[in-house]
Amino acid sequence: MANVAGGAEAAIRANWERLSGKPGGKALFSMLLGRMVPYSGSIGARVQELRPGFARVTLADRRKVRNHLRSIHAVALMNLAELSTGLALNVGMRPDARSILKGLSIEYHKKARGTLTAEANAPLLDSNEERDIEVTTDIRDEAGDVVASAIARWRVGPRK
Repeated sequence: MANVAGGAEAAIRANWERLSGKPGGKALFSMLLGRMVPYSGSIGARVQELRPGFARVTLADRRKVRNHLRSIHAVALMNLAELSTGLALNVGMRPDARSILKGLSIEYHKKARGTLTAEANAPLLDSNEERDIEVTTDIRDEAGDVVASAIARWRVGPRK
């Protein structure tokens, strides 16, 4: 990912804007994001839509993310929730702000199979004042059923 003034958040936003409209651009962006954030990249999620306050990220069902019950592993779902909430929040932050995850809770509703889609909604922030922000996401299967719901608590504050 290209380095951009304003930190990783600004680089993510700039690279999304540069790549997402091009053929294969979303896949390339997702791969580069995975290199920038290696643990999140380990599940191979793909960013489908990204704008301030909103992220839609998909996860393909494949052996690498499955458990012994032939469904997608609970921790892969948690990783997807963290990734989608972080993107929704961070892409809309001011360049003089930063965030760090403080807590993540998730509730599993049914076995996760097939391609999953996480949609996260975050408030738009107009200051870099230090505070905790809750961002929610629902993870749905191809039938539209919610397989998991998560709440991420992010600490937002001024960039140091």
